[in-house]
Amino acid sequence: MNTSTLIAPPALVRRAEQQDTQAIQALDSAHYMHPFTDHADLATRGSRVITHADNIYVWDSEGKKILDAMSGLWCVNAGYGRKELADAAYQQMMTLPFYNSFFQTTNVPAVRLAAKLTSLAPKVGDRSFTHVFFGSSGSESNDTNVRMARRYWDLLGQPQRKVIISRENAYHGSTMAGASLGGMSGMHAQGDLPIPNITHIGQPHYWENALPGESRADFGIRAARWLEEKILEIGPEKVAAFIGEPVQGAGGVIIPPETYWPEIQRIVDKYGILLIADEVICAFGRLGHWFAYEQFGIRPDLITFAKGVTSGYIPLGGVMVGNRVAEVLIGQGGEFNHGYTYSGHPVACAVALANLELMEREGLVDQVRTDTGPYLAQQFGALKDHPLVGEAETCGFVAGLVLVKDKEQRTMFDPDLSVGMICRRHCFGNGLVMRAVGDRMIIAPPLVMTRAQIDEMVGLIRQCLDATLAELRTKGLLA
Repeated sequence: MNTSTLIAPPALVRRAEQQDTQAIQALDSAHYMHPFTDHADLATRGSRVITHADNIYVWDSEGKKILDAMSGLWCVNAGYGRKELADAAYQQMMTLPFYNSFFQTTNVPAVRLAAKLTSLAPKVGDRSFTHVFFGSSGSESNDTNVRMARRYWDLLGQPQRKVIISRENAYHGSTMAGASLGGMSGMHAQGDLPIPNITHIGQPHYWENALPGESRADFGIRAARWLEEKILEIGPEKVAAFIGEPVQGAGGVIIPPETYWPEIQRIVDKYGILLIADEVICAFGRLGHWFAYEQFGIRPDLITFAKGVTSGYIPLGGVMVGNRVAEVLIGQGGEFNHGYTYSGHPVACAVALANLELMEREGLVDQVRTDTGPYLAQQFGALKDHPLVGEAETCGFVAGLVLVKDKEQRTMFDPDLSVGMICRRHCFGNGLVMRAVGDRMIIAPPLVMTRAQIDEMVGLIRQCLDATLAELRTKGLLA
């Protein structure tokens, strides 16, 4: 039985039937500007209207059940329908719905959450995390990182250290600073980006960038050394920091070789620059650890977080500030002229506390590391036998596969064919949310997913790959 076509429980169906899909689509087209959307194209198709959700599934306004293999947008770690999180929001709203953290004022949930987060972040070498700066998103938090890194060097009497190095195809948000830190050319083409003093190096994408016969280990070292080359090109005395996701998410789930991050750490240590780990996607159990830096053996100075801290139930983000930076900013910095209205929002912090408690109680992080993560690796890896799949790899609860024209010759499809989007269309048609990044198909399921649900998901992926293969052959694009 194809479980993607099952209808929701009666109570949920009644809620779905109350929605007039065409009326909602018309209002949507007339008034709602979506992120990262061609609105002229959307108007001809009509939006997919999602009305409700439970566990790892969402339902649309037509009553169709869809397995959400992307956790919303990499964020619904604890799954949908968690009453504990709704209760936490309600109780805090009835107690203190909002107050700001300006003017020497604080609130209890923000203080408790800051303490909780620092307790979850293990000390690595001489790096520890004792302070947290809150925002509402990863984008805001990466803007904060730019401000903190440059203020840090100002206070140390090295104001010329302004340059922040990132990577091509990285995603660090869509604000002016966040989009500049990111390395996506389509974003840079709009808005005269990147802003000054932000530059990029190549990404550690083995499938695309390895030399013939080069091992993953050797490639990892070579890719990391692109950072050292860039530092020397700019001048070490001008470089403030290097930023990177432990595993690149929106860029297509790019999992670096094991040799990559240790070499990056050696290089930043050699030149004394700050290391920023963007863990907006990777933290809170996504890779089987509370924070991914522990898994990769690096010692970041700043950690960006968001998404999974509340399981996406309410917006919250922030920066974990390492002792090296905190001692300077707090100890000798005077007033730090930076902040947001919603920094430390009491409702968001209360939901985050409830979410972290839930994840601890249910052992979700350990479950991903020791049970469901390895099982996903086994089952997802088996997709590599499909004629369209050149590579299929996982890291915890993120995974990606590459659609190829000829896996033996490592021949890719013409990008103009948009094979990934063809596959994505078949995914939605068969009740599965799977994201396309070029011709890479990626997933990041809710951490509550069971082994049986992994089997269900992988079965749907294979079904969609078969449908894509059949369409390509029908169109004469494959033999």
